Amino acid sequence: MRLGGSPRLGGEAGMSTAEYAVGTLGAAALAAVLYQVVTGDSVTGKIEELIAGALRAPF
Repeated sequence: MRLGGSPRLGGEAGMSTAEYAVGTLGAAALAAVLYQVVTGDSVTGKIEELIAGALRAPF
């Protein structure tokens, strides 16, 4: 690691601020899509059916 001076060209480890911003936006967009899918009526209905079936299962 160099102290002072200009940064090395190429081979830099880590992400820049712009890359963090794009990565954060991408993660937030993916989370929003997954939330919409999971809270949708079809998925919620299937989860409720699965739980109800498990509770009715004979032991």
